[in-house]
Amino acid sequence: MVDVTVDPAKCIWAQEPATRFFESSVLGNGRLGAMVFGDPKTERVVLNESGMWSGGPQDADREDAHLFLAQIRQLMAEGRHVEAEAMTQAHFTCKGPGGAGPLFGCYQVFANLLLEVAEAGFSDYRRVLDLDSAVATVSYRSGGVHFTREAFVSAPHQAFVYRLIADRPGTVSFSASLQREAAATVRVDGNDLVIEGKLDPGVGFKGRLKIMATGGKVGVRGTSLFVEGADEAVLIFTAGTSLNDADFERTVDAQIEAASSTNYAELKAKSIEDHRHYFRRVELTLPAGPLAKKPTVERLKANIKGEGDPSLAALLFHFGRYLLISGSRPDSPLPTNLQGIWAEELQTPWNGDFHLDINVQMNYWPVEAVNLGDCHQPLLNYIPKLVPNGEKTAQAYYQARGWVAHVITNPWHFTSPGEYSSWGSFTTGGGWLCQHLWNHYAYSLDREYLKQIYPTLKGAAQFFLDILTKDAKHGWLVTGPSNSPESKFLDPETGKPIANCMGPTCDTQIVREVFTNVISAAKVLDTDSEFADEVASALPQLAPTRVGKHGQVMEWLEDYDEEDVHHRHLSHLYGLYPGDQISPDATPDLAEAAKVTLRRKSDDGVGWSLAHKASLWARLWEGDHAWKLLKRQLNLELDTGIRYDGGGGTYPNMLAACPPFQIDANFGATAAIAEMLVQGDADTIWLLPALPAAWKEGSFRGLRVRVGRTVDVTWRDGKVTHHQIHGPAADQVKVLQP
Repeated sequence: MVDVTVDPAKCIWAQEPATRFFESSVLGNGRLGAMVFGDPKTERVVLNESGMWSGGPQDADREDAHLFLAQIRQLMAEGRHVEAEAMTQAHFTCKGPGGAGPLFGCYQVFANLLLEVAEAGFSDYRRVLDLDSAVATVSYRSGGVHFTREAFVSAPHQAFVYRLIADRPGTVSFSASLQREAAATVRVDGNDLVIEGKLDPGVGFKGRLKIMATGGKVGVRGTSLFVEGADEAVLIFTAGTSLNDADFERTVDAQIEAASSTNYAELKAKSIEDHRHYFRRVELTLPAGPLAKKPTVERLKANIKGEGDPSLAALLFHFGRYLLISGSRPDSPLPTNLQGIWAEELQTPWNGDFHLDINVQMNYWPVEAVNLGDCHQPLLNYIPKLVPNGEKTAQAYYQARGWVAHVITNPWHFTSPGEYSSWGSFTTGGGWLCQHLWNHYAYSLDREYLKQIYPTLKGAAQFFLDILTKDAKHGWLVTGPSNSPESKFLDPETGKPIANCMGPTCDTQIVREVFTNVISAAKVLDTDSEFADEVASALPQLAPTRVGKHGQVMEWLEDYDEEDVHHRHLSHLYGLYPGDQISPDATPDLAEAAKVTLRRKSDDGVGWSLAHKASLWARLWEGDHAWKLLKRQLNLELDTGIRYDGGGGTYPNMLAACPPFQIDANFGATAAIAEMLVQGDADTIWLLPALPAAWKEGSFRGLRVRVGRTVDVTWRDGKVTHHQIHGPAADQVKVLQP
């Protein structure tokens, strides 16, 4: 057997090749992605490019929707919920099929790279993904020869690189082909393979594969390349799409020439150096017991049995950071979608799009805390691009100033409501995104950046000012029609489940946050005082977050019964996390109500919901409960069928299972672990606020809190033994351990 010396907190490894996508090794450079299966005889590498989208721009606004706004609100005020919902569906949805239509589009696989190798059998197999180097390695013996393969996706050279080498000269032989099920042709260009095509209706794409060998022979056979009797071979693949680069065809050719003219050692060294520039900013060490030496899938199986393995949490944490670096670089053209940048299908689940009622936001929850604020940039760049379409949508549906985005969006900045009002009329998707704009400032205190984003923040606030209306019963300012994301209450009159409503708690908490932040931004920038005063006068009139009959945080304006008390969404706890309106020290009554809410919801849930619950318990300083949720998320999952409740877990390659694969839970788990270790604001830093008993000792370095401070901590027996705060006024901040 091969001696295993991998780092249990930074390596994902297996003793067999992957046979399915969710077992393969994940690589990426923020735009190009690769999934390496590592089969010695028939290798498959799934190749991705972030701009691989069908679809295009569309006019999906109902221009007359605003004409029905007052009537919908009146029906809701009168408690005629069934009628109001029918009218919302008829007039307050998008024009046409929305996310179900061809123009909305779908993220999809670029191509498959297939290698056919002559070796008949193999032994001593090991496949390792090293998160610290971002290199996937496959090693095995066959016919008395030890073979090694290395793969990585280089950011400096914008190329996927795959090397095959053996310890006996002249034994590297294989054929290589590129395949795609639809919309593509493969041709030979000199000694290269080219795959190209166009997705309906217009995104063009091109990929180029080149092979270089030491010794032996390289040639072309049909639409395949082959290598015979080489000492080693290096494959280089580059790809581009018209969505990400108007001159993508020339760019692809230039990139392959630049990469192929660089020797392998330099390609690898520069790729590793670039990756470590990000990855080594943060360190986390947790106890590693005997389970830590087992293959990753065995550790996940042992987790189901309740066996202790704290270092598995460190692996989950580091993998989330790794995925951020691999899927969202500062220069990435698009933010990560529901699958990051990795997909094997032509039709990805839920189009692989950008969901704005928690999912794309969760992708970026950890980014500032884990010292990757520059990897936040793709989302920060994307949000202002929603504004032009969002302004049209705000006019069409609400006759409002400013801009709005609802639930689903895509590379063409779709802002209309979805095709079903039960989920598609959520009013505050754009407002939720504004939290990310503000958080980047709150962590950096970059005044020039704040000046750049202020118009977008102001536009969101203008929209909310214009759509808020007084609730007839209480006189509070509320949004509507909207919904509490994907949840339903039981109509007191008919008993029927209802989604559409006025003033769901989630909306109000988001509006309160937008208003608070835009007032602060105007003050910092010394601008727009009249507008800030207008916002400030509306702020105290917003509906408060209240406690209901069960002792829970109320989800709606009235204390309705839920259709499903265990529903996966917890949007009415937005003010606890990712917001900061509820906390154990500042609002103890609401914090207790949040605990009641979470207990009623149960500890079950799909992947991203488990991660959210862990973050919520962490904010409540309940470390053992947060760890319980993360351990639940770390249960091995093999199912890929769509589930909406229950069944969440982790696939053998550590990608999150909703199921199916949905990457937000990976990022959500990393955010939860960061919250368990340190929380802070401008005045106070809480060290180990939600430390589980199982993490008796450990250390972390480089985690960030607001106003640009970083924190290092070492602990033993659950108590801090050493800490250091770096950054502005570090010696003046209050440091506590709850």
